[in-house]
Amino acid sequence: MLEIAIMIEGQNGLTWARWQRIARLVEDLGFVGLFRSDHFTNSDPPDIESLELWTSLTWLACNTQRLEFGPLVTPFSFRHPAHTARMASAVDDLSNGRLTLGLGAGWNQREHELFGFDLLEPDARFDRFNEGMQVVTRLLQSNMPVTFAGKYYQLREATLLPRPQRLGGPRILIGGNGVKRTLSYVVRYASEWNCVTLLPEDFARLNRRLNEMLKEAGREPESVRRSMMTGCVFGKNEAALNRKIKFYGQTLQEVQQGGVVAGDLSAVKQQLAALEEAGLQRVMLQWLDLDDLESLETLAEGILSP
Repeated sequence: MLEIAIMIEGQNGLTWARWQRIARLVEDLGFVGLFRSDHFTNSDPPDIESLELWTSLTWLACNTQRLEFGPLVTPFSFRHPAHTARMASAVDDLSNGRLTLGLGAGWNQREHELFGFDLLEPDARFDRFNEGMQVVTRLLQSNMPVTFAGKYYQLREATLLPRPQRLGGPRILIGGNGVKRTLSYVVRYASEWNCVTLLPEDFARLNRRLNEMLKEAGREPESVRRSMMTGCVFGKNEAALNRKIKFYGQTLQEVQQGGVVAGDLSAVKQQLAALEEAGLQRVMLQWLDLDDLESLETLAEGILSP
């Protein structure tokens, strides 16, 4: 059965009051998880509230009982992988093993320029990402001191203590739709592949390719969970739905054709069923309106009820 989680954009006005309200509601409504982006700000002005990722996840670990959660995704471009590994291990322990550690290379040029981080050109950026993945996975998974001599990161007999309570640390997620880089990194490092806003037929094609690559690498396809982060356009009534469709500047059909889950309850159910039929195991529905919780309740009642 397709697992359904909620994803929010933390740079879109997230405050403590909103975060606490959303987290409690998402858990009470029965969604499987709550995920969020990791950004200082948006790629275009204006700058609005953006609650820091790891602080918010620490609160979530202590104030929810059941939700799975994590970043989609936390980049190495403004955090050293040793810091990321330490924080992830601690938050996963604090939550009794509910963290999924989504990792990325970074992409938002504007936030890097504003806060003084070097995003790097694409090839160098992904080389740094590859090194970061090696550092994180070795620190989390090795009980022996880790030495690593890379271009971007260097470790000398580094040991992560205390060791993660969960064997090997939290589940590693890598997001993206690219074959050459993303899927190859999933095969090497991850236990979850998170694609972004795909139609069922496009997901199925990439999913088959990932299965082939896993088998070629000597891994069982079942060792990697398949999830998708995709937009969700839904309103508690027709007026609310139309307001959200207008935000996209497209017709409902055009929004749906772009892979976004959109429409009334019947349409949303049909789209989710098609993704499940294509092999998707979990979907993170991107909920952009952080204050429209009445529509979120209506959505939950319609798609989570038996």
